[in-house]
Amino acid sequence: MTLTIAKEQRRIAIIGGGPGGLTLALILQKHGIPSVIYEREQEDKSHERGGSLDIHEESGQQALKEAGLYEAFQRLARYEGEDFRLFDKTGRCYMDEVVEEDVQGERPEIDRGELCDLLLSKLDPSTIRYGYKLDKAVSLAGGMTELHFENGFVDKVHLVIGADGTFSRVRPLLSDTDVDYTGLTMFELNVTDAANRYPDLAAFNRRGKMFALDDNMGILAQLNGSGRIKVYVSLKAEREWLEASGITADQPQEAKAQLLGLIQDWEGELQNYIRYADDAVLPRRIYMLPAGFKWKRNSGVTLIGDAAHVMSPFAGEGVNLAMQDAMELALAIVRHEGNTAKAIEEYEEKMYAYSSEKARESYDNLVLCFSDNAAPKFAELMNFYHGQHDGA
Repeated sequence: MTLTIAKEQRRIAIIGGGPGGLTLALILQKHGIPSVIYEREQEDKSHERGGSLDIHEESGQQALKEAGLYEAFQRLARYEGEDFRLFDKTGRCYMDEVVEEDVQGERPEIDRGELCDLLLSKLDPSTIRYGYKLDKAVSLAGGMTELHFENGFVDKVHLVIGADGTFSRVRPLLSDTDVDYTGLTMFELNVTDAANRYPDLAAFNRRGKMFALDDNMGILAQLNGSGRIKVYVSLKAEREWLEASGITADQPQEAKAQLLGLIQDWEGELQNYIRYADDAVLPRRIYMLPAGFKWKRNSGVTLIGDAAHVMSPFAGEGVNLAMQDAMELALAIVRHEGNTAKAIEEYEEKMYAYSSEKARESYDNLVLCFSDNAAPKFAELMNFYHGQHDGA
């Protein structure tokens, strides 16, 4: 009698259940390769995080095609969300782009929560485990990794993928490099049900994004699918400025008053983005990894998304790069099934090339947006970009 010994199933763990981690697990699932996602939150919190995302044709949309979700995405996508307005603090308008009805652009919008719902709708529910916050990851002899979670659970896996964002607990296995403060501090606010509660602001903002740039500051607003306008009041500041300012999340009315004080000479319609906002203010510093960041290769560990290349939001690439990373890594694992080292090598070399270019673009845009005379400079950059894109 001949005994057939089953080939050991290689265990793949993904740390983080954001769009990148979900996309990775879903494409692997499509190809019959199981994985487990460990998510720190007790439940899906994607509807509470972030705002509207523009999904790019060459990256995020391509990943959705690989995941088998492109047609479903098209039914949810808001092409009118590509509208864009640009002002300085006096209310002078430098750009006023309106997407024509029935015209489909290349970067339609979708709310982060809707995107995650879409990915979760096709993912085997047993794949994702909520309430597993990684405490530390330890490399073992033989190339495996031991994962220690704050709830006391310990797992051993052949491949661990850090999709756990800016302050990744997986990244230290690969590099001593830490994130740097970009010099930009942001305050996130929300104007809910804007069309009904504040029709003047809804009319001013229109259907997409509004940027007001001046005095090394910015008011950045975007209409979400829920009718909420998400607002980011942003300014150049020393790292310690936030604590010294006394602007805190637990005193939102006082925080709004202080933010209005910072823009007291700005056009009233721009001030309304703060004045009309709900009583919730979330301050945050913006961090980045060095453009071109690379790490020492490990055949059982790699990174995707912000864990690999966190950058400022001024190239609109965060979620798109995370989903592109997920796609490239998943397909490399499929092509080299059983040879994780080869899959990681192929993925990382490709990822380093495209992410470093976007990181430099993001940093250059951040510097421009918070420089003197930023609004006309940004308009010039956008017009140059559109000219290139249109083949002019």
